[in-house]
Amino acid sequence: MTNETLSQYANLGVYSAMAVLTIAMIAFAIDLAGTAPRVLAAAPEIRRQPATVGGGSFASAVVSPVPGDPSDVSDLPRRRKAAAVAMMLTRLGGLLLVAAAALRGLSVHRPPLGNMFEFALVGCMFVIVVFVAISLRRDIRWLGLFVIGPVLLTLGLAITVFYTDASELLPSLKSVWLVIHVTVATFSVALFTIAFSVTILHLVQTWLESQDREGMSRLRAIVNTALPPAQSLDRTAYGIHVVAFPLWTFTLIAGAIWAEQAWGHYWNWDPKEVWTFVIWVVYAAYLHARATTGWTPRAANYLALAGYGCILINYMVVNVFFVGQHSYSGM
Repeated sequence: MTNETLSQYANLGVYSAMAVLTIAMIAFAIDLAGTAPRVLAAAPEIRRQPATVGGGSFASAVVSPVPGDPSDVSDLPRRRKAAAVAMMLTRLGGLLLVAAAALRGLSVHRPPLGNMFEFALVGCMFVIVVFVAISLRRDIRWLGLFVIGPVLLTLGLAITVFYTDASELLPSLKSVWLVIHVTVATFSVALFTIAFSVTILHLVQTWLESQDREGMSRLRAIVNTALPPAQSLDRTAYGIHVVAFPLWTFTLIAGAIWAEQAWGHYWNWDPKEVWTFVIWVVYAAYLHARATTGWTPRAANYLALAGYGCILINYMVVNVFFVGQHSYSGM
């Protein structure tokens, strides 16, 4: 028996979170946009020096502040007002998503993990929670715009295209493995999402650091001030992938155990099972490439992007257009 009132309150929580996170995203954008005048005011003349990019040994002309030089912008204020406001709003948006997920679960008397709308809601909640948790130990306000943007897009799709009314679970889903398997899967996808954003930024930063064209110096100075160096971005993305991959491995194993209990077979070549394994293979190839001589971080990161592309296909294509034993997890 579903509680429609609580379900409506859950939807209201999603809309409220979207409104708050939209303002937070704008504040993050204002902070990044304010980088340009700060850099240009602090560095009227940009000097270029050779620097090592990523994990490679080649040198490229990138901006590198020199002690005592006007391009040294290390004294820029760390507690930027727009970014500080954005982080406060992000925390509030995260709390609203937690409340929305809790209300949705209470409305159907089960964990909110039974359809695409609920997957998206819980996944976005995990993304914001992880982002806020990391921000308590490291200053990652530079990442806020690139995390909240995908979250808002996903919530928008969830509340419109993928929305499903609150309903009871099918008998085959009423198992403790629903909480174990789907929760870990959703959490690992949240980590992969953050890693995806950092990987994109790494590729952009790497490209900028490799350019030696006239007029690129100021742009590189602005980007270098707004974002960490390419090598730091690469380490961050790799570290998140290292945590997310074992969780996805557990997802694959837990799904097989649940399949054996529900259907009598560990593996049924169901489209969802196949794509879960494809995702695992692509990310395993990425981690293998990172440990193999001859692969640059930039080349390996393209595999990571391919892995996230497979995640999107698994969620938005397989769930909607493929018929299989996981069809009830769709719309």
